[in-house]
Amino acid sequence: MSHHHFEELEVWKRSCRLSVEVLQLVDGMTLWALRDQIARSCISVPSNIAEGAERETDKEFRRFLNIAKGSAGELRTQLFIGTKAGYFDPEITKKLTTEAKEISNMIQGLSKTLKIPE
Repeated sequence: MSHHHFEELEVWKRSCRLSVEVLQLVDGMTLWALRDQIARSCISVPSNIAEGAERETDKEFRRFLNIAKGSAGELRTQLFIGTKAGYFDPEITKKLTTEAKEISNMIQGLSKTLKIPE
């Protein structure tokens, strides 16, 4: 049985901070479709880490970590598109994208530590 306290995980804390920064970036954005997609993907990262940690098994936790990692990739893509379309300052999105990549790497590392029976 899995016993993970997601509030203690550095990757969860960092992904929450990233979500807040991204939500502040898109606040007031008039392109609703992109704003909503970005909001969903950034919120999905810490939410799926938390949901997986609360599940019964490491196998389930790993599945949710994979979803979180996918959402981090989505977020990077959406920031890239928003920047290229002129909605965001490239310096700001560079910092956010770097953090999203580091969070992806942390998620991958955490996933590898889980004991999954073959």
